[in-house]
Amino acid sequence: MDLPVVNHKDYFAKIGDDHKFPINKFGDLADYLIKEKIVKKFHKPYPCSVETLKKAHSEEYISNIKNKTLDEIGVKKIGFPLVDSVVKRSFIATGGTVLASKLAINYGVACNTAGGSHHANYNGGAGYCVFNDVAVASHYLLDRGLAGKILIVDLDVHQGNGNSDIFKDNRNVFTFSMHSKSNYPAKKSISDCDVELEDDLEDKEYLKILKFYLNQLNQENFDFVFYIAGVDIHFNDRLGKLKVSDEGIQERDEIVTENFFSKGIPLCGVLGGGYNKDSKKLVELHSYLHQSCARLV
Repeated sequence: MDLPVVNHKDYFAKIGDDHKFPINKFGDLADYLIKEKIVKKFHKPYPCSVETLKKAHSEEYISNIKNKTLDEIGVKKIGFPLVDSVVKRSFIATGGTVLASKLAINYGVACNTAGGSHHANYNGGAGYCVFNDVAVASHYLLDRGLAGKILIVDLDVHQGNGNSDIFKDNRNVFTFSMHSKSNYPAKKSISDCDVELEDDLEDKEYLKILKFYLNQLNQENFDFVFYIAGVDIHFNDRLGKLKVSDEGIQERDEIVTENFFSKGIPLCGVLGGGYNKDSKKLVELHSYLHQSCARLV
């Protein structure tokens, strides 16, 4: 069986060539996965419906994104210009994670080539996140009885504050965030389990901490996992404060995906952040998620 991976050409948006967010990585990653024969073909998502988005975001906020009427402060908080291609991308990338979550139930594991927009909360976006795709997909699965107890494993270098805010009163979703203590957001929210890492942490200690907490999480009875595989923990990342190597990220992805797949728990992998100074290296690092999942199927 081939690994089911979701991708769409509209994951790219016109945010300006000089923008510090590496928007080209989405198209480049898709090309890399095909070229390296990690994936044969992609599953194509539809834009997420307003009805589905409404479970995780306010109607007013969704409407302001759709109609490009969000105020200047809201737009500045997101960090993207609110142009047609950004709006389109936000709906389609969210639909991509919803589709990937359904594929994960059918096949045991599936990935999106975007997603992990974990700073967006109920009333607005932030930190290059417009809609919180994992929160939207989690509600989608719960509402349809496709999952009963969901775990969000967030290993982006930044805390998944949007997820912890959205699910703070929801006992059916457990939020786990292992992130840089001193990094964005300055004011952290409270996840079900927060693991704060000191600056300049390297592979050995990072993986030791991860294994310890995975063992703790394995004591619970989750029936679905979202894995936010941010690669901004890399030593050469512009926005990270950790010092994890290529090999460390590769091992991390293998540990996480194997841990849940071996227990028969469906896993949906999404990209998360990555702002490496080397664009080719960034694509390679993001591909480790898909490579580790492809080995399982």
